Amino acid sequence: MRDATGSAEPPLVRVRDLKMFFPVHTGVLRRHTGDVKAVDGVSFDIMEGETLGLVGESGCGKSTVGRALLRLCEITGGSVTIGGVDVATLSPAELRKARPLMQMVFQDPQASLNPRMTVAAIIGEPLDEHTTLSRDEKLARIYELMDAVGLNRRFASHYPHEFSGGQRQRIGIARALALNPKFIVCDEPIAALDVSIQAQVVNLLEDLQDRLGLTYLFISHDLSMVRHIADRVAVMYLGQIAELSPREALYAEPLHPYAKALLSAVPEPDPDREATRKRIILKGDVPSPANPPKGCNFCTRCPEAQERCHSTAPRLSEVAPGRFVACHRVTESAGATGATMANEHNQMGENE
Repeated sequence: MRDATGSAEPPLVRVRDLKMFFPVHTGVLRRHTGDVKAVDGVSFDIMEGETLGLVGESGCGKSTVGRALLRLCEITGGSVTIGGVDVATLSPAELRKARPLMQMVFQDPQASLNPRMTVAAIIGEPLDEHTTLSRDEKLARIYELMDAVGLNRRFASHYPHEFSGGQRQRIGIARALALNPKFIVCDEPIAALDVSIQAQVVNLLEDLQDRLGLTYLFISHDLSMVRHIADRVAVMYLGQIAELSPREALYAEPLHPYAKALLSAVPEPDPDREATRKRIILKGDVPSPANPPKGCNFCTRCPEAQERCHSTAPRLSEVAPGRFVACHRVTESAGATGATMANEHNQMGENE
């Protein structure tokens, strides 16, 4: 059975029908009257050594997906398998043992670092919690990690407020690497940094991936940076994946109407192409995740919406090799082959 990337090898990360609902309580008695569907039925695979980019506008559920994958919050439904382990079903004690396998680089390097701890203490905290190394061995490992991310060892006794934003993010990356993880969620790791520093941090992440064989879920608003670092890209809208495609194919010819609109906003470095670039301006506002539209989540803003888009939700279907789209119009135009591959993808979790 093939996975979503078209490879016969099992993926390192396998997500099936992931849901994250947050209850809404109203009234004097605080009755449960609904749910905010932050993530509603997301499925994807990430192969070992691969970088999957996750993009979408603010509030679409990108960061919630990243946190749910690492069980930083309890998921509502679905399965998350990392390295053959279904982390969604682990007990707290079992989850603690699985933590070295998966780590996270947070968006705000200032808020994610304890201001009362030195750099050495911050980087060494995972070693204190999960290893039995001696004091000298821990210090040697801390220095090794500082070297790996480009921090001078002389700064080991300094505090986070003494560093720039880029240096603080390097501290966070070193902490994430302390336990030799296989999978790292990068939750908008460059969003809080100056433009001049962003490329340095992304190049560092790429270099570490090559040297250590890391696997990334790279969450970002910056579509140009995602094009630089990602192997495949998933486009999210209102808690669901609209399109999942190889990087070059997506940027050359997006298939989902939302992906087309999103990528039309990316500036072109070539002045001639920039002059002819046509923006697709979507009308209306993003619906509330507490009350999503019936049918397709995008139907209220889609310029290509059909009548059944307002009543029937499309499935994420494979319409070309390695290209998955949740759109009735695209699936129909792909013909019978696309429908057959869509059924295969939808049944993967049942057959495995």
